Amino acid sequence: MITTKLSFLAALLMGAALVLTGCDEVWNSPYPAAEREKRFLHEEFNSRPKHFDPVQSYVEDEAWFTYSIYETLYEFHYLKRPFELQPGLAAAMPKVSYLDKQGQPLPTDAPAADIAQSVYEIPLKSGVRFQPHPALARDGAGKLRYEGLDDAKLGGRSQITDFEFTGTRELVSEDFAYGIKRIARPKLESPSLELFKQILGFDELIAQLEADVKAGKADPDGWIDLRKYPLAGVETPDPHTLRIRLKGKYPQFIYWLAMPFSAPMPWEAEKFYAQPGMAKRELTLDMWPIGTGPFMLTRNRPLREILMERNPNFREQTYPCEGAPGDKERGLLDDCGKRLPMIDGVKFVYEKEATPFWNKFLQGYYDFYASTRFKTMASFDTALQMQGGGLSLSDAMKKQGITLKTEIEPATEYFFVNMLDPLIGDGGPTPRARERARKVRQAMAIAFDMEEYLSIMKNGLGIPMQGPIPPGIAGYKTGEAGINPYAFTWKNGRPKLRSIDEAKRLLAEAGYPNGRDEKTGEPLVINLDVYDVFKREQLEIVIKQMKRIDIQLVPRLTEWNRWQEMHRKGAAQLSFWGWNADYPDPENFLFLFYSKNSKAKYQGENVTNYNNPEFDKLFEQFRGMDVTADRQPIIDKMADLVRRDAPVLAGWHNEAFELSHSWLRNSMPVRMLHTNRKYLSLDVAKRNALSAQWNRPQLWPLALLFAAIAALAVLGVRHYRRHEAQTARSEAAQ
Repeated sequence: MITTKLSFLAALLMGAALVLTGCDEVWNSPYPAAEREKRFLHEEFNSRPKHFDPVQSYVEDEAWFTYSIYETLYEFHYLKRPFELQPGLAAAMPKVSYLDKQGQPLPTDAPAADIAQSVYEIPLKSGVRFQPHPALARDGAGKLRYEGLDDAKLGGRSQITDFEFTGTRELVSEDFAYGIKRIARPKLESPSLELFKQILGFDELIAQLEADVKAGKADPDGWIDLRKYPLAGVETPDPHTLRIRLKGKYPQFIYWLAMPFSAPMPWEAEKFYAQPGMAKRELTLDMWPIGTGPFMLTRNRPLREILMERNPNFREQTYPCEGAPGDKERGLLDDCGKRLPMIDGVKFVYEKEATPFWNKFLQGYYDFYASTRFKTMASFDTALQMQGGGLSLSDAMKKQGITLKTEIEPATEYFFVNMLDPLIGDGGPTPRARERARKVRQAMAIAFDMEEYLSIMKNGLGIPMQGPIPPGIAGYKTGEAGINPYAFTWKNGRPKLRSIDEAKRLLAEAGYPNGRDEKTGEPLVINLDVYDVFKREQLEIVIKQMKRIDIQLVPRLTEWNRWQEMHRKGAAQLSFWGWNADYPDPENFLFLFYSKNSKAKYQGENVTNYNNPEFDKLFEQFRGMDVTADRQPIIDKMADLVRRDAPVLAGWHNEAFELSHSWLRNSMPVRMLHTNRKYLSLDVAKRNALSAQWNRPQLWPLALLFAAIAALAVLGVRHYRRHEAQTARSEAAQ
């Protein structure tokens, strides 16, 4: 009996070892065997997306999905810089005309003040179809299959793929009208609401919907058939023409037509999701979007994994054949003319921490690592190094075939002064007091050494800002012509901060020699108001830099909500802020200094509360100019005013980078282009081969364990046999 058990154990151990040895490429992979041959891009996500509904979504972690599932009338060319708009679902760029108050046509060069209406005539592509979706499923009689559902009829369905039937139909102009009307829908709270109020009749639509809800004629929690509600500024003359009428002139409106806020929405989808029992199963537009884009959501397991797969109904679109200078040499035009998308889907896996994500990237389980995904990068020094003022790959990364791409983001992070502050802002009681405050700000702008700051806090990634407009945006100037002359000089082909002596001279002229009030002898004390995630190292750097000009900087840390309240009330003194481009136009950065966007007075995005009538006049003139006009002279004037008055003391533009494996092509580290996944290409065979090579299981510890177990078993058997033999001899002796 013992011999039989021992033989069985040995056979079992040997069999296990053989199985593990033969399956090393399977059991060591985090992905199911059925998925490894598919061209799925492997990505991570580190926070649960809240909204996939296009009129509500407005954060980057959701944009990765919404821009891949929904399409818009216009989109940005993937490769061209500066960013260039091109038709998406539109068949051509819009034809724009202008009307006066009497509804009479105006010439295209009419002054903005004379324009009462701007009319956008937009032709649509024909033959575009929505993704397969149960909301569009119809029976043989043409009736919606999933109409009249309730909690009982839904049964155990919890994923959109649990519905047996799907359907589709052609996209028509009414779908755009319906989607835009949803921005006014009660309870949706779209962040684009104020912007879209520029559409003629939008305020009236909001008022009518609110009145109907109050009167009980419309249920804000149910389906409101928006087809029955007129919107004067959105017309659909035929199925493939959309006409939008704006109040006045706002040339930047076209950029909002490249955002999901204006994406088309079939009325059937809202009706489908409004049925009883849907919301409690999280069967909603926030969880299960429906669009015409290259991908569709087929798996949504929050805080676990999300899967987008190729939309089989996606229209014909091809990879671009032209781009920016150098793109051909970098291989970014190799896929010219190929049908999009070139991958089968995108699988997102939840990763809470940066270090596990980094390690899995090195193992080949993720296809790229983008600097925009986590606040800090794990093992930065082992991957990247600064050489000759630029970023380069370490030898270890090069050996693994990893490539590096970098690009300065169209965004700014900055230290600024609340211009309502009576000490260092523009809120002094006399012109002399305001002039003194301006010199204090100019001195501080010199003392803020952003190169030192970036070196310590950002591993040197980024460039110090020289004005209100970042690189990549029209109006940005390079070289000596683009520097801030009040804080920098041009030396040896690059900007150089003016000397600390110059900063001290400005302080003395302002009445603060050696950092003390010349009348009272009191030190110049300035409060730095930041919220509680601001790092100690950040505070130490800026305190040290201000100390160089004898200014005492006192940090006042508070929690996020309190900090925001301080800015809404204009109670901060010196603070910190950031702005990412909503669209690549200088207006999106210059409006941050327009007085009618004041945070304290109008709850706008002008957190500095800068108020300069000369700037306002220039901005109002600029805002009425077409985006194709020569706006550089007026941009230069506004930029010079902001530099001189220094509401923003110093800041930087982040340098985004992306590390990608050799099997991934066409990737770009651009935060603003969320449509990028349809342009990517994967060599899956190469990925599988290299991943298997990098992750060969180390079976010798397991074999050693099996050997130890077997040895113990043999010793046990021997001991048992000796014991049995001794017992037998004892019994015989008796």
